[in-house]
This record gives sequence, structure tokens and C-alpha cells, in this order.
Amino acid sequence: MATDKELSDFLEDVERRAFKQALYAVRKEESALDIVQDAMIKLAEKYGDKPAAELPMLFQRILQNTIRDYFRREKVRSSWISLFSSFGNKQEDQENFDAMDMVEAEEGSYGSETGLVTLERKQVLELIETEVQNLPARQREAFLMRYWQDLNVAETATAMGCSEGSVKTHCSRATHTLAQALKAKGIYL
Repeated sequence: MATDKELSDFLEDVERRAFKQALYAVRKEESALDIVQDAMIKLAEKYGDKPAAELPMLFQRILQNTIRDYFRREKVRSSWISLFSSFGNKQEDQENFDAMDMVEAEEGSYGSETGLVTLERKQVLELIETEVQNLPARQREAFLMRYWQDLNVAETATAMGCSEGSVKTHCSRATHTLAQALKAKGIYL
């Protein structure tokens, strides 16, 4: 059984990565924040009594289901909006979102870097994030779980609801696509 402290520490540790994952999926900052918050609440309410070792798998599954629920709700909303669009022409203001605004280094971690090195790092991160966003949804999902969430193949397969072979294929294709895209831009990692 996970203690309140273990649950709190886990949620604190996974929060930023979960936000990035949700943001890449829905591409709206406010919606991504809502999704992560809903997933955390569901985990705490329904699975807070599970062992701490099971929390990462449970949370990933809950997060993925919450993202899917978001898309289902959006589909219903858009069908109603299109149905009633003849009654009025309302356009909501959409904020321009820059993913690099969300990437912040911890204070002092890059203190010895020059401004040029910091700028180059930001530019490379921006390119990587752009290319990750351009991946197909399943490849992006597998890539983020395996390499950003540090889940193993079996855990990722369970969270995605597919076979381990599919996870390996999605990850392989994602890394290959990312490598090619970055090489085309002169970046070799």
C-alpha cells in the first residue's frame, strides 16, 4: 500500500512529464492541464491504496484514457457546434502557444554556460519538440512513455493497450524519424 507521502511524491515527480505528454496530444495548454489534473485525481481517489510500485503503470493508463475521453468530448462538441453554426458566427480567441515557454531549466543547473550555449540548447530543444509533435500519435505516445517516462516495454504495452512488439515498432519508427528529421537540419545527437 502506498502511503500518502509516496503518492504525493509520485504525483510531484510525474506532473511535468504528464503535462508535456498531454500537451503533445491535445495541443492546448489549458486542456492539457485539465487532463493531468483529472488523471491525478482519479489515481488518488481510486488507486491511492495500491502499492507504490504499481502507481506509474496505473497513472499512465489513466492519463491515456483521460486524453482519449477529451477527444471523444471534443468530437461531440464539434458536431453540436457545426449543427448550430448557422445561428451565429462566434470565434473564440486562441492564444498562440510556444512549447519552449514551458521548458525551464532549474536555477543554477546551467550557470556555467555562456549565452551562446544556452541559445543553442534552446534552439535544439525547440527543434526536437517540434519533431516530436509531428510524429504520428501512436509513435509519439510510445516514444514519450519509453524515453521520457522511463517505462519499460511491458509497462508501455499495458498502458497503450497493445503488444510489446507494437511498442518496439512504434519506438523504432519514432527514433528513426526523429533522427532523420534532425540530421536534415544539421543536428547530430
